[in-house]
Amino acid sequence: MAEETKPQAPATEEKPVKKPAKKPAKKPTKPATPASEPAAEEKPAKKPAKKPAKPAKPAKPAKPAKPAPVEKPKVTEATAFARDVRIAPRKVRLVADLVRGKSVKEALGILAGCTKIAVVPVEKIIRSAAANATNNFGMDKDRLYIAEIQVGDGLKIKRYIPRAKGSASGIVKRNSHIRIVVKERN
Repeated sequence: MAEETKPQAPATEEKPVKKPAKKPAKKPTKPATPASEPAAEEKPAKKPAKKPAKPAKPAKPAKPAKPAPVEKPKVTEATAFARDVRIAPRKVRLVADLVRGKSVKEALGILAGCTKIAVVPVEKIIRSAAANATNNFGMDKDRLYIAEIQVGDGLKIKRYIPRAKGSASGIVKRNSHIRIVVKERN
């Protein structure tokens, strides 16, 4: 068998196309007038931006001017709290009634001679309120008196005790909240 040859297209040599060199634009030395130069070279248009422009952020509202500092009124009282003192409120009220309206020094003297069990927490709270008044508010320690003393119910702990014939009876262990306000006597 004879090999068939297909006719081939004539090979054409591709020559690289040379671009003409760009000549720098001449700068006119004299101001150009429309009559002297009929066609001025135009600058090419700017390419469109690749990324869309971000929208402008809304302006923050201006901060209002700070008002002039207002002088705080002078503090005339100091308080102290004791929460969940493990003594029944009824027992604490007996001691609170002894010192209500007395000066701090006189109240501490009365409590020193009292034998009730509620004396210890009440004395601690009176000392705390007096310390708050002198250290935090600059009151005179000698002129302080107990303006208010309140005793309220705190948390109640419920327990039971076994009784006869397999029954049980409840026990309520009471706690107290004590609040004392001291003021400066004029």
